[in-house]
Amino acid sequence: MRSYLPIFTLILIFAGACIHWSCESNSSSPSETSKIDKASQKNTSIADIEREIRRHIAEVTEEDGYFTLDTDTQNLQLQLVRVHTEYLSVLDTNEFFACVDLATTSGDVYDVDFFLRGTSDNMSVTQTDLHKLNGKPFYSWKQKEDGRWTQVPTAGASSELLGVIEGEDHFQFTYTVVLPEWDGKASMWLPLASSDSFQTIDLQSIKGPKLNWEQRRDSAWNNKYMYASFDDQYVGDTIRIEYEVLRREKSAYPAKEDILAPYLGATPFLPIGGRFESLARKITDSRSAQTPLSQARALYDYISDSLRYAKEGTYGTADAQYACDAMSGNCTEFHSLFISLARSLGIPARFAVGAAIPSERDEGGVDGYHCWAEFYADGKWWPVDISEANKYSALATYYFGHHPANRIELSLGRQIPLSPSPNEGPVTFFAYPIFEVEGKKMYPVTLFSFERKI
Repeated sequence: MRSYLPIFTLILIFAGACIHWSCESNSSSPSETSKIDKASQKNTSIADIEREIRRHIAEVTEEDGYFTLDTDTQNLQLQLVRVHTEYLSVLDTNEFFACVDLATTSGDVYDVDFFLRGTSDNMSVTQTDLHKLNGKPFYSWKQKEDGRWTQVPTAGASSELLGVIEGEDHFQFTYTVVLPEWDGKASMWLPLASSDSFQTIDLQSIKGPKLNWEQRRDSAWNNKYMYASFDDQYVGDTIRIEYEVLRREKSAYPAKEDILAPYLGATPFLPIGGRFESLARKITDSRSAQTPLSQARALYDYISDSLRYAKEGTYGTADAQYACDAMSGNCTEFHSLFISLARSLGIPARFAVGAAIPSERDEGGVDGYHCWAEFYADGKWWPVDISEANKYSALATYYFGHHPANRIELSLGRQIPLSPSPNEGPVTFFAYPIFEVEGKKMYPVTLFSFERKI
């Protein structure tokens, strides 16, 4: 096992190489305790290290389009996602460090540590180590008594990711609506979860007043929903929909759609071009992101680092303009901004909404809806959850390319056309009921709860 001289930037590695800090973090500030050769430090810049590690990856990738990395058990075919410029480091005279994210075609993201040796304009890789898989470390760093840093195994440490259930989750999900007070005739549209490749939905019961429900699917995204029209004799009644859900963890998956155009254009609250294209190109150019995969990661990092998760102001409207102006919002703003930026670069992207099921307990309430996004690259849809990455930065690698098993999807898409149409027209996103009285929208109390199947 190799050891390296202590330097200012390895303090960052000790904290956990490639843990995602703010994009404004400056890892190149000199330290009085650094023992690095000053001439070497002066002559080799972070830009030099970035250029050389990119050159190395490009050379290995050139032959078949993949960066091939052999381990004791497998041959990995990888694509560049990002170079962590905040962790590029001069270790010693003519010794350097780089941290890079590389992804498999199935969406697994490896955090790879590279050690290089040479001069500022001619470096070669001397050691390549797989540091993390989807955010889970294989080793960490420890400083020895002589001041050197060395790798230490993480044996015995928990491999669980905060808030994430991997593999499968099996639970009962209850969707409850308490009807408001009104006079006259009301119309209501309720989303219904349906099965797909990642969730098996068993609609067990619909309890409540015997309304004349009609089950339908929208013409744009094929979402299932119920519609009913009824009078005010049902004021205060409760409607309860119960599902049994088997949900599978989602990673990058092959696209079945032959047509990507619906995921490229502008819609209300999802503008493209103009300042969104300018911002997207500024972000990707600053990170030297050239492929759709690396560009999507650059946008993902920018939003996670720059937006503040806050339920204040005009939040929850899924408006990319608002997100760009306020630089805050909830999950709808985070993913709307991502979709507008991605589509402005010609990267198809789409929106979905449902609920995140708590992982730390096995029953109880669910804190409202949650939404997420997917983008298209290399023939696959890649799931992302930027607001969760923003809340828990250590999971930023996991949530680029994965959605955990502990969630349920209620609807896909934006501007969902319902029939008959609500007064507002196509629905921006469909998680809660649409309830109208003479064309005026009202807001029934809507509650989610769950019980995990043990």
